[in-house]
Amino acid sequence: MPSNTIDHAFTARQSLGAAADPTYAGALSFMRRRFTKEVDGAGAVVWGLPFDAAVSNRPGARFGPQAIRRASAIFDNDPQYPFGLDLFAALAVIDYGDCLFDYGYPQDVPAIIEAEAAKIIGAGAFLVSLGGDHSVTWPLLKAHAARHGAPLALVQFDAHQDTWPDDGKRIDHGAFVGRAVREGVIDPARSIQIGIRTHAPEDCGIRMLYGHEVEEMRAKDIAEAVTDHVGDIPAYITFDIDCLDPAFAPGTGTPVAGGPSSARMLSVLRQLGRLDIVGADIVEVAPAYDHADITAIAGASVAMHYLGLLAERKQR
Repeated sequence: MPSNTIDHAFTARQSLGAAADPTYAGALSFMRRRFTKEVDGAGAVVWGLPFDAAVSNRPGARFGPQAIRRASAIFDNDPQYPFGLDLFAALAVIDYGDCLFDYGYPQDVPAIIEAEAAKIIGAGAFLVSLGGDHSVTWPLLKAHAARHGAPLALVQFDAHQDTWPDDGKRIDHGAFVGRAVREGVIDPARSIQIGIRTHAPEDCGIRMLYGHEVEEMRAKDIAEAVTDHVGDIPAYITFDIDCLDPAFAPGTGTPVAGGPSSARMLSVLRQLGRLDIVGADIVEVAPAYDHADITAIAGASVAMHYLGLLAERKQR
């Protein structure tokens, strides 16, 4: 039964169970999960990465974790659609808060993220990270590959390939995929990008479903293309919110017209339960450019779908 207290994020005594906070009040953790740094016993951890010093266009994704948490209050603890489950009946989920770093030393941030992520997943929890710009995925991939074995399959929802060349030292939200391929962190032959609507100098051997192709495909066909291509190796999902058309996600730093709807991409996520997903993130939500929390709601829904897939897996 749901708790009968308000501010569930602070008053909850355990990580299981729904909250009863009204959608318009109460402490705003992700889906009202208990705020704690105690990871032991948690099946999943939600963690914010408020970093956007690596953007190439509009800044503001440092406010993404706040916006996603705020938007997640709309999930009012009925059985979550489309899973038909109380996600927290058996799946213990905590909100770990945000990553701490000194904004004056952006070059130190990737190592800080990697070390803290390694600590969280080393305790046995599934990590759902809330960005932040897309550069945060690079240290997250390294931490997950160290835990689950390299190379991982990368399932990337994005308008951009993020394979632009770099020297291995730059902090850039558009270069992490190429670096991950070169350093053997991901397997390009088992990785796939969905919704791409730009061209980069190289594709690194990764399969792409371009925006115009996605437009002609059913969600079921997209999901089957992903699951068939990835197969049974450990997979990491990264969802750049600019995968969606700006009509559905205006609040992002590098919007690209011609993308899919939130309905279609959420339907694709819903059908990825066959994958061995070992970690996931949602990045590039920049609420300063949003309208009526459209983008934040989409981002929160992506993160909720990650937890839904995990809850189903635990139930099986």
